[in-house]
Amino acid sequence: MLRFFRALSIVEGLSFLVILSVTLGAISREYVFPIGMAHGVLFLLYLVSSLLVCNQQNWSLKIWLPLFLASIVPFAFVPVEFFLRKASLKLAPAPA
Repeated sequence: MLRFFRALSIVEGLSFLVILSVTLGAISREYVFPIGMAHGVLFLLYLVSSLLVCNQQNWSLKIWLPLFLASIVPFAFVPVEFFLRKASLKLAPAPA
Protein backbone atom coordinates (compact mmCIF):
# COMPACT_ATOMS: atom_id res chain seq x y z
CA MET A 1 0.00 0.00 0.00
CA LEU A 2 2.87 2.36 0.76
CA ARG A 3 4.32 1.81 -2.70
CA PHE A 4 0.96 2.61 -4.33
CA PHE A 5 0.64 5.73 -2.19
CA ARG A 6 4.11 6.91 -3.23
CA ALA A 7 3.19 6.61 -6.90
CA LEU A 8 -0.18 8.25 -6.33
CA SER A 9 1.46 11.12 -4.48
CA ILE A 10 3.71 11.90 -7.43
CA VAL A 11 0.94 11.62 -10.01
CA GLU A 12 -1.42 13.79 -7.94
CA GLY A 13 1.29 16.42 -7.48
CA LEU A 14 2.03 16.49 -11.19
CA SER A 15 -1.67 16.77 -12.03
CA PHE A 16 -1.88 19.78 -9.70
CA LEU A 17 1.00 21.39 -11.59
CA VAL A 18 -0.81 20.72 -14.88
CA ILE A 19 -3.91 22.46 -13.47
CA LEU A 20 -1.74 25.43 -12.54
CA SER A 21 -0.26 25.52 -16.04
CA VAL A 22 -3.79 25.88 -17.43
CA THR A 23 -4.30 28.81 -15.07
CA LEU A 24 -1.08 30.43 -16.30
CA GLY A 25 -2.12 29.94 -19.93
CA ALA A 26 0.50 27.34 -20.87
CA ILE A 27 -2.26 24.86 -21.80
CA SER A 28 -5.43 25.71 -23.68
CA ARG A 29 -8.57 26.34 -21.64
CA GLU A 30 -10.48 23.74 -23.66
CA TYR A 31 -8.76 21.05 -21.59
CA VAL A 32 -9.93 22.43 -18.24
CA PHE A 33 -12.76 19.93 -17.73
CA PRO A 34 -10.86 16.69 -18.48
CA ILE A 35 -7.74 17.81 -16.62
CA GLY A 36 -9.82 19.07 -13.70
CA MET A 37 -11.82 15.86 -13.52
CA ALA A 38 -8.66 13.73 -13.56
CA HIS A 39 -7.06 15.89 -10.88
CA GLY A 40 -10.20 15.73 -8.72
CA VAL A 41 -10.29 11.94 -8.86
CA LEU A 42 -6.56 11.74 -8.10
CA PHE A 43 -6.97 14.19 -5.20
CA LEU A 44 -9.73 12.11 -3.62
CA LEU A 45 -7.73 8.90 -4.13
CA TYR A 46 -4.75 10.62 -2.49
CA LEU A 47 -6.77 11.63 0.56
CA VAL A 48 -8.33 8.21 1.04
CA SER A 49 -4.99 6.47 0.45
CA SER A 50 -3.23 8.77 2.91
CA LEU A 51 -5.72 7.78 5.60
CA LEU A 52 -5.32 4.09 4.80
CA VAL A 53 -1.51 4.26 4.78
CA CYS A 54 -1.39 6.24 8.03
CA ASN A 55 -3.65 3.66 9.64
CA GLN A 56 -1.61 0.75 8.25
CA GLN A 57 1.71 2.27 9.36
CA ASN A 58 0.32 3.40 12.74
CA TRP A 59 1.23 7.00 11.96
CA SER A 60 -0.33 9.72 14.08
CA LEU A 61 -2.17 12.87 13.09
CA LYS A 62 1.20 14.67 13.23
CA ILE A 63 2.23 12.72 10.13
CA TRP A 64 -1.12 12.67 8.33
CA LEU A 65 -1.72 16.42 8.58
CA PRO A 66 1.46 17.38 6.67
CA LEU A 67 0.60 14.70 4.09
CA PHE A 68 -2.81 16.32 3.68
CA LEU A 69 -1.40 19.85 3.49
CA ALA A 70 1.12 18.69 0.88
CA SER A 71 -1.79 17.90 -1.43
CA ILE A 72 -2.71 21.59 -1.44
CA VAL A 73 0.72 23.21 -1.84
CA PRO A 74 2.43 23.11 -5.26
CA PHE A 75 5.69 21.10 -5.35
CA ALA A 76 5.05 19.77 -1.83
CA PHE A 77 4.84 16.27 -3.24
CA VAL A 78 8.64 16.29 -3.53
CA PRO A 79 9.37 16.35 0.24
CA VAL A 80 6.51 13.90 0.74
CA GLU A 81 8.24 11.52 -1.68
CA PHE A 82 11.49 11.81 0.28
CA PHE A 83 9.62 11.08 3.53
CA LEU A 84 7.79 8.11 2.02
CA ARG A 85 10.99 6.73 0.51
CA LYS A 86 12.64 6.86 3.93
CA ALA A 87 9.60 5.19 5.49
CA SER A 88 9.61 2.41 2.89
CA LEU A 89 13.32 1.79 3.45
CA LYS A 90 12.62 1.25 7.15
CA LEU A 91 10.07 -1.41 6.20
CA ALA A 92 12.38 -3.20 3.77
CA PRO A 93 14.05 -6.31 5.19
CA ALA A 94 17.74 -5.98 5.92
CA PRO A 95 20.03 -7.81 3.46
CA ALA A 96 21.45 -11.03 4.84
